[in-house]
Amino acid sequence: MRGQHKKLAAFIFIVIFSALFIFGYHKMKTRGSDGKLEVYNLHQVVTADSSVSRTIMWQASSDYPKPLVEYREEGKDTMIKTPALSQIFTEAGNTSYVYTAEIENLRPGKTYDYRIGYEANRGLWHKMQTPLGSTFEALIFTDSQSASYSGWKSLVRTAADKHPKAELVLMLGDLVDNGEDVQQWHDWFSDISPLAENFPVAPVLGNHETYTLKWKVRMPEAYLHFFVLPKVEPAKYQNQFYSFDYGDVHFMVLNDIDKEMKAFQPDMQKDQIEWLRKDAAATKKKWKVVMVHKDFLQYGFLTRNTPRPEGFSDEGKAYMPLMDELGIDVVLSGHLHTYRRRVRLKEFKPNPQGTLYLLCGLAGDVRYDRLWKLHKLDAYVAPQPETDNYMTMKLTPGSMTFNCYLPDGKKIDSITLRK
Repeated sequence: MRGQHKKLAAFIFIVIFSALFIFGYHKMKTRGSDGKLEVYNLHQVVTADSSVSRTIMWQASSDYPKPLVEYREEGKDTMIKTPALSQIFTEAGNTSYVYTAEIENLRPGKTYDYRIGYEANRGLWHKMQTPLGSTFEALIFTDSQSASYSGWKSLVRTAADKHPKAELVLMLGDLVDNGEDVQQWHDWFSDISPLAENFPVAPVLGNHETYTLKWKVRMPEAYLHFFVLPKVEPAKYQNQFYSFDYGDVHFMVLNDIDKEMKAFQPDMQKDQIEWLRKDAAATKKKWKVVMVHKDFLQYGFLTRNTPRPEGFSDEGKAYMPLMDELGIDVVLSGHLHTYRRRVRLKEFKPNPQGTLYLLCGLAGDVRYDRLWKLHKLDAYVAPQPETDNYMTMKLTPGSMTFNCYLPDGKKIDSITLRK
């Protein structure tokens, strides 16, 4: 009997130890730190004018007292403190506190050091840079949704290493594969941290941000909490669509997942179009760029029997006439997991004076190998079968250049617009 008791005790010990290990591992996987602070998912977000302001956000498992951001201009001793607001957020049984600090009165063309903290505790120092003039470089990613985010992590590291002067991140939707999956959000933020902690991110809402763990559509709660974006009217659409200035470019970021949102916001497309007209008319910037998730062209299937004619998507039919009307220079999109550069288009036809439509590929591991046929409006298609990729946008006083790169940093396509 005594031997059986020993065996039973050993078995119970192993079970308890395994449970504690698994719990600890899960906690390690879903929590991070910033120096001595137990916080995670630290990131910068664009503001309406990032040359003079910035939004800093992070998460923690506790509601820390007196949260703040401290910052100083590089090379100077004067320290400025900005208080942060905290908001409790529960998702799929996981509760966290989302912190937001809005920094204003920055000076254009300067580099700042900043750190987060609460009471007398402080985290690590990070960089914050404000644009000046019309020369800058941005990194562009789309569809980082993944089963394993190791490829996304590697792609981010390559892009950061190959383009050390980049200072802005454009993310064209489907950041994660499932918007209610807490671990996926942690992986996404953790992997992009070398960029997002030091440069502002401009995100687009994708359809996968709306999915529950049971793959039903709902409001994209995590996305709406994790990205406090420039103010928009009507206020009920806050953090769904917005605009911002960066250098000599006015960016207009649309929510074109109308099908998913229609049950919750039946008037969104109409309201957004009205907002877009007013927003585009108000800008005096030299360049106008629109960012969307779903592409405006429709492709036939190459490897499926489902009928799907070549032409324009429902989103394209709704928004492309506006691109002509408002004189939009470039539309950046994702969703189809392929890189395609099209001929410039106006009134749905090739026109060298029309808008450039770039379908920006994919940054995750969800591949649609040989799924799409060629489109008669395609001017360049990435090598098949498709891998992940990233892009850059380079602005000079007289030009805007887009380059597309493979995961090893090899450039496969480039186009320059001049104005």
